[in-house]
Amino acid sequence: MEKSTGVIWDESYFWHQTGNGALNIDSGGWIQADTHAENPETKRRVKNLLDRSKFMKELQQIEPREALPEEVEMNHGRDYIKKIKRLSDSGGGDAGEHAIVGPDSYEIALLSAGGAITAIDAVMQEKVNNAYALTRPPGHHAEQDEGMGFCLFNNIAIAAKYAKEKYGLKRIVIIDWDVHHGNGTESAFRNDPDVLFISVHQENIFPKRRGQMSYTGEGDGEGFNVNIELPAGTGNEGYFYTFDQVIEPIIDQFEPELIMVSAGQDPSRFDPLGRMLMTSDGFYQLAMKVKALAEKHCEGRLVACHEGGYSTAYVPFCTIRILEALSGKQSGVDDPFDQGYHEGPLYQNQIDAVEKVKEIQGKYWRL
Repeated sequence: MEKSTGVIWDESYFWHQTGNGALNIDSGGWIQADTHAENPETKRRVKNLLDRSKFMKELQQIEPREALPEEVEMNHGRDYIKKIKRLSDSGGGDAGEHAIVGPDSYEIALLSAGGAITAIDAVMQEKVNNAYALTRPPGHHAEQDEGMGFCLFNNIAIAAKYAKEKYGLKRIVIIDWDVHHGNGTESAFRNDPDVLFISVHQENIFPKRRGQMSYTGEGDGEGFNVNIELPAGTGNEGYFYTFDQVIEPIIDQFEPELIMVSAGQDPSRFDPLGRMLMTSDGFYQLAMKVKALAEKHCEGRLVACHEGGYSTAYVPFCTIRILEALSGKQSGVDDPFDQGYHEGPLYQNQIDAVEKVKEIQGKYWRL
C-alpha cells in the first residue's frame, strides 16, 4: 500500500474552551464580550474544508493518543502539570500570560501533546511519508513551568524529546514559521546541540524581549539556535529569500535525521495578531522547500504541528495548501481571497534583516 501524508486530529481539540474576549484579551472592563482569537473555529474550519473538499480522503487519518504524564514531564515540571490539572478540574483559570485553562483542558492538552507524539511514531515507523498534527491547544510558547500565548504544554518540544528518547535520534531540526517567536521551544533546547531550532518571526511582537537575532543558544547548544526577525510587511518573497539564504544552507550543514515544523499560519495577510503578508501559495512554497530538505537529508521524515493562525476565514486555505505540498496531491480548492492579489517585491529592509542573521550565524555556519 502506498504511503501517504498522515493527518492527526480529534474532535476534543475543538472543545478546549478559551472563553470570550477581544483578540487576545479576556472580556471585562472596557473589553466587550466577543470571540477570543484562539477559538475552536481557527482549527475546526481546517477540518471542515478538508471534509467539504473531500481532500481528507487523500490523506491518512490517524487517531491521536493522550500523552502520558511522564512524557509531558520530559519538558515540563511536575508541579506545573499538576497545576494545569487542578485548574482544569476546578472549571478553569490562568496558567500564565494569555494561557487560558478551561474545563477539561488538561485532558485535551494531553491529547494535543499526544497528537504530536502520534505523528512522530507514524513517520518513524514508516506508516506514512510525513504527518500533519492539527493539534489544539497550541504549544510553542509554553515554558517548562509556565503557560503562555494560548499554549499549555509544548507539543513539539515534547514530541522532539520523545523522538530522541524512543528512536535515538541525534540530529533534529525544528523550524518555527509562526509569526510569533517560539520562546518555549527555544528554552527547551537552549543547551542541546542535538536539536537545531530555527525561528523565523515578525520582529518585536510576542513575547517581548525574546527572539533577538543575537541569541544563539547556551553552553553545548551555542550556535544551534537561530532567530530570524523579519520586519512587518514581509510577504512571500521575503520568506522565500530567508529560506534560501539562511535556513536551507544551515540545515544542509546540520544534516538532520528528522525535520519538524511549528506550523503557525498567522504570518498570513489576513491574520489579526500578525502584520505579515503571506498568502496560501506562500505557505505551499514553504512546505515544498521543507519537504525537499527532508527528502534530501532524512528520507522524507517530516512532522508538522499546528500552532497559531487566527483568521478563521483564511487559515483553512493556508493549511490545505501545506497539506497539498506534503502529500503531492491537489485538493481542487481555489483560494478565493487571492484573486487579483500580486506579490510585492523583496524590499531592502527584508534583505538587511537576512544579511544581519547571516553575519551573526557566520560564526557557526558557512553562510
